[in-house]
Amino acid sequence: MRSISLLQPLRFPTHHRAQLKNLDRAQVSLRRTFQTTTINTTATATATASSSSKDDSKMTSRFHKERSSRIKTELSRGLDVWSLFNPVVFPSAVNLGQGFMNWQPPKYVLKGMNEAIEERVDVHHYSHPKGRLRLRQAISDHYSSEFNPPDSLLPGADRWDGQGDSGPGLRMPSAKGRRLDVEEEIQVTSGANGGMYSILGAFLEEGDEVICIEPYFDQYEAEIIFNGGVPTYVPLIPPASSKADGSRANLVSSASEWRMDWQLLEEKMSSPKCKAMFLNTPHNPVGKIFTLEELSRLAKLCTKYDILVISDEVYDCLTYDGEKHIRIASLEGMWDRTITVGSAGKSFACTGWRVGWLIGPPHLIGPARTVHTRITFAVNSAAQEGSAIGLERSSEEGFFARQIHEYDQRRLELTSILDKLGLPYTMPQGSYFVMADVSDVVIPEDFEIPPRISSKALDYSKAWFIAKTCDVVVIPSTAFYSDQNANVGERFVRFSFCKDGQLQEAGERLKKLLPFIKRD
Repeated sequence: MRSISLLQPLRFPTHHRAQLKNLDRAQVSLRRTFQTTTINTTATATATASSSSKDDSKMTSRFHKERSSRIKTELSRGLDVWSLFNPVVFPSAVNLGQGFMNWQPPKYVLKGMNEAIEERVDVHHYSHPKGRLRLRQAISDHYSSEFNPPDSLLPGADRWDGQGDSGPGLRMPSAKGRRLDVEEEIQVTSGANGGMYSILGAFLEEGDEVICIEPYFDQYEAEIIFNGGVPTYVPLIPPASSKADGSRANLVSSASEWRMDWQLLEEKMSSPKCKAMFLNTPHNPVGKIFTLEELSRLAKLCTKYDILVISDEVYDCLTYDGEKHIRIASLEGMWDRTITVGSAGKSFACTGWRVGWLIGPPHLIGPARTVHTRITFAVNSAAQEGSAIGLERSSEEGFFARQIHEYDQRRLELTSILDKLGLPYTMPQGSYFVMADVSDVVIPEDFEIPPRISSKALDYSKAWFIAKTCDVVVIPSTAFYSDQNANVGERFVRFSFCKDGQLQEAGERLKKLLPFIKRD
């Protein structure tokens, strides 16, 4: 008998086979790890023949087939974008796809953290489930002025009647300048992801709807479904690729030009099953920073329909051109219904430490803490210590201002490369990604693309072609869209500029794309 495999044989030109073998190895490994669905019928038959006297039902565990319905969608996806476009598949490529830095955290953080590791015992053991007090205090000291929490911790202290056309405005700081309460309003989590998962576990009932603003960080969807929720989608409207007369639009558009579809958003919110929404500002992958006007309009809708906002603000310290990041929780009526998500990983170039935090009122933080405690109990103690040092000394070190300047230089280096290629792109206001329009990239008819790529939206083929032709990895933007709205984003790919010493090399390699870019 033959083995039944999910992997199908593919035919490719000889010069592509080495990299495709890497892809196949990665595919085999990942499918064994995450799906374990390939069944070797020969081995099964042999085992059955050698033990024919035994009951077959006792020989094969039901767990070969039984899985939770909550993960069925995720299992059926096959390889995700991070498995298709990664260093295993393209080992010699410049990786401008994945958003992790290629440098260490700041020296003052490492020095203080290493001293704590060498000299103290407590950093090697469990921390309090709320998070280490030193880190919670540092979060309160650093961020309180940006939230201006209401004077009282009691429910309803953040009063706004929801009436009037102007909508909520910024809450004025209280006379006493109340600080975030380190015991009730801050929770340290296992990365921002661990925090968001805990929020959904704390508040979702089976069938509750959660709005995702597209494009969205791909973890949102799985986290919603795993907790029994149903994701619904509202795509941002991107700038037009052409003018009314049919001519090409400007090569450079601002991330502010990606607009919210307010009518569709209210339609989704008005559903009786809608309970929550994800807001991401500064935005990944667009780089949009939502304005006070936009946030006020959003707040008005959230108070009208009583929607919980999970505000993913992990790129809060990365803004450019004088743009100001505004926290929706600081608007009237929103403290009561917003949990703000932060990240040490994005702030201090330590994504592997997995330290995040939640900020919000006690009636939201308490339930999220309950879930988080029963998932991980505590967060890495040494990493929390390092994160606390990062925040405590950031002002005296001039860290965040310097980091913005350094990122801005990388942003300008990448966009200069795109200018020379003649590819339209969105200039980000924040985060460290650039969305480039690859509509004019023409793939030759004789260029062979694996079915696992060509079966997806067109941007997957464009990203694959760029990786093969230039040995530069980028990410297709429809990885951040639902299937139903993939057409909105399939003309874009995402470049990441959180890379030191690689952008110049990427620029040289991307010149190989020039013969394949259609000109007017």
